[in-house]
Amino acid sequence: MAVGAIHDITDTNQDGTPDNMTFHVSLSMVGLFLIAVGTGGIKPCVAAFGGDQFEDHQEKQRSTFFSIFYLSINAGSLLSTIITPILRAQECGINSQQKCYPLAFGVPAALMAVALIVFIAGSSMYTKAAPKHNVMLQVCKCIGFAIKNRFKHRSSAYPKREHWMDWANEKYDKLLIAQVKMVLKVLFLYIPLPMFWALFDQQVRTYPLYTTPNTHTGGGFVVQPDQMQTVNPILILVMVPIVDSVVYPLIKKCGLNFTPLKRMTVGMFLAGLAFVAAALVQIQIDDTLPKFPSHSEAQVKFLNMENNPLSVSVDGTPFDIQAFQSSGNYLNLNTETATVAMNGSEFMLSLIKGRRQTVLLDSTGILESVNIDESAYCLSGCRFVNGFGTVLNVTGAKDLGAITPKNFSDYGLVPQGKATFTILNGEGQTCNYSITLGFGSSYTLIIPSIFKDIKPNTIHMAWQIPQYFLMTVGEVVFSVTGLEFSYSQAPSNMKSVLQAGWLFTVAVGNIIVLIVAEAGQLPEQWAEYVLFASLLVCVCIIFSIMAYFYTYIDPAEIEAKFTEQNPEDKEEKKKGLELGNMSSLAAEKPEQTKQTKI
Repeated sequence: MAVGAIHDITDTNQDGTPDNMTFHVSLSMVGLFLIAVGTGGIKPCVAAFGGDQFEDHQEKQRSTFFSIFYLSINAGSLLSTIITPILRAQECGINSQQKCYPLAFGVPAALMAVALIVFIAGSSMYTKAAPKHNVMLQVCKCIGFAIKNRFKHRSSAYPKREHWMDWANEKYDKLLIAQVKMVLKVLFLYIPLPMFWALFDQQVRTYPLYTTPNTHTGGGFVVQPDQMQTVNPILILVMVPIVDSVVYPLIKKCGLNFTPLKRMTVGMFLAGLAFVAAALVQIQIDDTLPKFPSHSEAQVKFLNMENNPLSVSVDGTPFDIQAFQSSGNYLNLNTETATVAMNGSEFMLSLIKGRRQTVLLDSTGILESVNIDESAYCLSGCRFVNGFGTVLNVTGAKDLGAITPKNFSDYGLVPQGKATFTILNGEGQTCNYSITLGFGSSYTLIIPSIFKDIKPNTIHMAWQIPQYFLMTVGEVVFSVTGLEFSYSQAPSNMKSVLQAGWLFTVAVGNIIVLIVAEAGQLPEQWAEYVLFASLLVCVCIIFSIMAYFYTYIDPAEIEAKFTEQNPEDKEEKKKGLELGNMSSLAAEKPEQTKQTKI
């Protein structure tokens, strides 16, 4: 990834742009593939490997390990969220100075190499279980044989067995079958869990951008929307020790049996509450937002570029526009063209549904029509309209270049706060103009007038903290407990299998996001939050019912019963397989079987 981000490698003409994008894209794709394979190797095994370092009587210490393990993950997340953007913001390059993505990728790569060296250096201190065989393959074969054998003996003539996996008795050890039963029992319990991850990953996709709130915190310090993502790992670092050392012991002292599955249920419920809180904040924000056009209508605003008032009629609706002023609020029109009448003449105006348009007028008719750049709403920006008879050049907070008479400049996105522009006319005369831009505001400045396209945001970003807090507490209670539960209920040789199953629920949760949020877009953002919260509450109820009927097991105790298989068991299995085959043959060809027996 770091090498693929070095544009100078293929920049032979030294213009700052790579000449062979295929090379860079290919390296990036290889990097992503290696990350995926590496992650698949690390994630399922590292938690199980850590759990293996503890003896059976060290259950409390193992539980503490999983908490610290999850805490360390979020410590890394916090550091990367803070440091990586700083590294990327540096400028580097041989032929041209650009954002330093090679540094942003290279530093984590170097740190990963250091981490690997440290990990290997402690190898002699680890408890390492020697790998025996391909467990996943054996599990799949055992399940496949049980299903095939059960289907083969589906007739009512064959006696039922206690568990459908018992149909694998004819071929596989009872120990393996018992271990597969334990795994399937937990995997069945995992079925509702992806819904939690669907909500959890929504906070990364929507929380930083959906609100576009006021970001001033006082003292001149400004928090950007994407920086709010650091709240989650910070709260994790705070809440994991508190929950593990204070909350759980306090609940235990109250005499409550707060089992792992009960903890996970509470975590899911808290995540649902977090999205309810997000929906309430979004409703308040929506009240302050401009009403953008739907896909079936267009919005138009007119600017008078004359030094005298203009009387205008749009599709029969009359109104007056004062000199160098706008027509006020946007007009909602449901057609693709509109008839604009003024001074006894009519003009046809083309409209774009779903977009806002600003139209310049003077006594001769329509001068110019442009679309509003709604991306400015997520930042802060302004544009100029030249109301003079000469070319004006605008520089300063944003260089907007030359503006011809009675025409627009491009939108300039500038940092919020005070912005100063220098306006230069063709005769060398200059003037300075300053304007304070609130976060999310958008201004059109008609020289010599001004009006707001979009007002600044008034809802403070701090209102996001309650939903982050609820989601984080839910994550601590749900995810840390889930890791520990997956380890404790897994057979000795299938710890990583269940950890992989746990991580698979995360992947399924992301797929749910794609299906529900992307394929079925809801008109209102708050409605999407309520939808996800409702789905999670329903899933939470289902999971609580499943958890109520779940019986906790001790895998080591069960495995001990099957550790040593005596010769009589093997002989019985062999006879059972032969009898099973003969019974099948008898059911299919009774006459032939009778002759064979005789």
